[in-house]
Amino acid sequence: MNKEKNKNKSIDTTLAILPISSVAQALNVHQRTLRIYDKEGILSPQRTDKNRRNYSLDDLEKAKLILFLTRNLALNLSGVKIILKILEENKIKPKNYIEYIDKIAKLANIDTNTQENNIQKTSKRGRKSTETK
Repeated sequence: MNKEKNKNKSIDTTLAILPISSVAQALNVHQRTLRIYDKEGILSPQRTDKNRRNYSLDDLEKAKLILFLTRNLALNLSGVKIILKILEENKIKPKNYIEYIDKIAKLANIDTNTQENNIQKTSKRGRKSTETK
């Protein structure tokens, strides 16, 4: 009987339990990137009593979307803000963000080749060249 009760319980994806280091590692980004997202108001995690950032599973999904938008679709953070507001207005759940935006990108003729080209371009931004002149 007790096992059946646990089966029906869902995970609270809004519970802030992940420290910035874990989220940065899971997303393969620098912690500074997450701090920039917080400063820009596009990913604002909850804070502990000691003012440390704690992320929820919904925050993690949102961060994955931000990375998808900036890397695959080559959007800047202003564009990301607009997309996030549209998702919020349309009541799209965080777990469905990327699927929804990917569908819209395809409708806008932004195929996987375009996305791969964008990834190549954005992966080189801000990096010092290792080529010798």
